[in-house]
Amino acid sequence: MKTLLIVYHTMTGGTRQMAEAAADAARAQDGVTVRLQRATETGPDDVLAADGYLFATPENLAAMSGLMKDFFDRCYYPVLDRVRGRPYAAMICAGSDGQNALNQLDRIATGWRLKRVAPGLIVCTHAQTPERILAPKQIDAEALGRCAELGAALAAGLALGVF
Repeated sequence: MKTLLIVYHTMTGGTRQMAEAAADAARAQDGVTVRLQRATETGPDDVLAADGYLFATPENLAAMSGLMKDFFDRCYYPVLDRVRGRPYAAMICAGSDGQNALNQLDRIATGWRLKRVAPGLIVCTHAQTPERILAPKQIDAEALGRCAELGAALAAGLALGVF
């Protein structure tokens, strides 16, 4: 049995919805255990215990969220050279383009020598005013469907030994 670890942070609920959609679809695959965990509750032992990863973060100030960065700060060196070659994918809940947050995640994954197995998924909410940025998010069904497809594909690839 393979383990898929989905690590996420959320401030307004959008990233949580995306991570839950991916987790639900991944759980429907045989041969994979899915662990959905907040970044603040995830440590090096969790990373080492998983066979693949899905990282999900909001875009905050054109970057990954601080608490997602904190997760990587706490885990980076304790797992360095111990997760080489494992598959990963990333999801960004963005107010604008999300590309810098995705670039940051990809750079960290490159340092861990993880293998990206799908293009980064960026869901843009177009929240550009303080009120809209801070408001609870509702991710639309089409975007949640793309999140589910990513979770299912990652889990299926793990279960089948493709990655």
